[in-house]
Amino acid sequence: MDLDVAPRDLVLVRSLQPADLEAIVGIDAASVGRRRERFLAQKMTRALADTGIAVSLVALLDDHVVGFALARLDYGEFGVVEPAAVLDVFGVHPDYRGRHVAAALVDQLRTNLLGLGIPTLQTEVQWSSPDLVTFFQHEGFTIAPRLCLDLDLARTRT
Repeated sequence: MDLDVAPRDLVLVRSLQPADLEAIVGIDAASVGRRRERFLAQKMTRALADTGIAVSLVALLDDHVVGFALARLDYGEFGVVEPAAVLDVFGVHPDYRGRHVAAALVDQLRTNLLGLGIPTLQTEVQWSSPDLVTFFQHEGFTIAPRLCLDLDLARTRT
């Protein structure tokens, strides 16, 4: 390995293409334990077409897709009108973890978004995923200054 090249620079990152769906479904299934084709197809469709500016990415090693970042631009929600990007779904095939794939995806996403003048990248992580929380913290994410709330509609009905 060239000592002047960072390990994450050895990962090829490119824009998401419609033909990447099956690879993404496979990576996601290997990570979460079930196939979520419909969910991921909907997220991909939105990521590729919703804003007109595609920001979603895939990472390649060994000549095949091993990671992905499905993201979209958002120009405000809940009364805040500040542009931000939202990282909806993020995954790296378990066989390729520890090879800087996730870091390469975040680096390229950061570069692309800053080039578009987007100052913020937002995502959500479950507390029950400490490895993912640690990764995002290592990449510079911090706890957001807002509180997300859920309402169990069936449980709260009187």
